[in-house]
Amino acid sequence: MLIKCWGSRGSIPVSGTDYIKYGGDTTCIEIRTKSDDIIIIDAGTGIRRLGNRLMDEKQYKYNFIFTHAHWDHVMGFPFFKPLYSEKSELMLYRCPFHSEFVETILSKLMAPPYFPVRYSEIKAKMEYREAFTTEFEIGSVTVTPIQINHPGNGSGYKFTEDGKSFVFLTDNELGFEHPDGLSYKDYLEFSTGADLLIHDAEYTPEEYESTMNWGHSVFTHALDLALEAGVGQLGLFHLNQERSDREMDKIVETCRQRIAEKGNELECFAVACDMSFNL
Repeated sequence: MLIKCWGSRGSIPVSGTDYIKYGGDTTCIEIRTKSDDIIIIDAGTGIRRLGNRLMDEKQYKYNFIFTHAHWDHVMGFPFFKPLYSEKSELMLYRCPFHSEFVETILSKLMAPPYFPVRYSEIKAKMEYREAFTTEFEIGSVTVTPIQINHPGNGSGYKFTEDGKSFVFLTDNELGFEHPDGLSYKDYLEFSTGADLLIHDAEYTPEEYESTMNWGHSVFTHALDLALEAGVGQLGLFHLNQERSDREMDKIVETCRQRIAEKGNELECFAVACDMSFNL
């Protein structure tokens, strides 16, 4: 299972000299599987570059999974170049928490007056599939969803192939339980033993004093989860739109110091655009 990040920024894309190392594109993750399937998680602005790469590679079949409908996770969809090719085939999985998510939200993104090309004018073949609440298969990968703690709800996912597992929990608040959300214990059980955990880590403890219940985690909470769950690698994700590269480096260093103090071997880093993982 090859995993690549095309965007890790939260809330809104950013650019400039303060955002060179980690990038400014919003959420988009690509997974390439042993069965030669391509899985795309979310359609933030990072999906534009991914689409260009897929067209260059003459890859035309994709499986789409979404975590939720907030702007930063869907705003790149109209700029995904394969949409405008008759060769493209998109398998869009309906989110377990909202049966009509794909049809309603994505079509609204491209409705007048917001975008010049209508959803109905897409040339790619679009197929809608059910995403079950327990688990489902995409080729050689087993996908297990879990509800996230976030306003409006949403889903996190575990991807398992050949005994290796990748857990993706963006926009998940560990310090506050939202309506229909789950407990810290649930996320601990879900993440235990994962080879790679990518988790929301938007806030510092000081920032969280005024942002509690906004749907995002303190980086120390994400670190505690990773340590307790015994994961192999922790990627800090949904990087705050105001967080410079230098500030993010300091957060990573703080995490690594805490890991060393505990005598743990957890590998911790902030997820950057174009970062890849091979499980």
